[in-house]
Amino acid sequence: MQFWTIRKNTIIFILVAGLALVSAASWWLLKAGDTVVINQQTGIREIHMVTGEFASTMKNGKKIEAYRWDPGTIFIEKGEKVRLVIYGVNGQEHPFRIENTTIKGTVKKGEETAVDVSFDKEGVYRLICEVHPTKEQNGPMIAYLVVD
Repeated sequence: MQFWTIRKNTIIFILVAGLALVSAASWWLLKAGDTVVINQQTGIREIHMVTGEFASTMKNGKKIEAYRWDPGTIFIEKGEKVRLVIYGVNGQEHPFRIENTTIKGTVKKGEETAVDVSFDKEGVYRLICEVHPTKEQNGPMIAYLVVD
């Protein structure tokens, strides 16, 4: 009868090698990354946004509030067809424009507004609420459309 002896270093090596193998396999299986969802019938990528509000009361009793678009930054490929679907959650009405374009619209509380956009030039285009463009008007309510 033969007995095998395994030293402590051998056991540690086998455990570390096994852990490395499991980690590598997990990474390989889960590395698919983000998938861009495109409407199969129209070929247009939909990005859903909401209007949001932050409100607070200062020590002196003064109420302050700020409105925003969420998400605040969106990345778009040059020439890509995108539909911005904006749901009005806070604020009664948010008339908006996209800077350096002719695109305009209004988002109303409890309603969705859909705007189709496509940009031929790279750059940053600002989605600006015309009611809340600056801090003095409870803003700035600006989202950034980054086109590259």
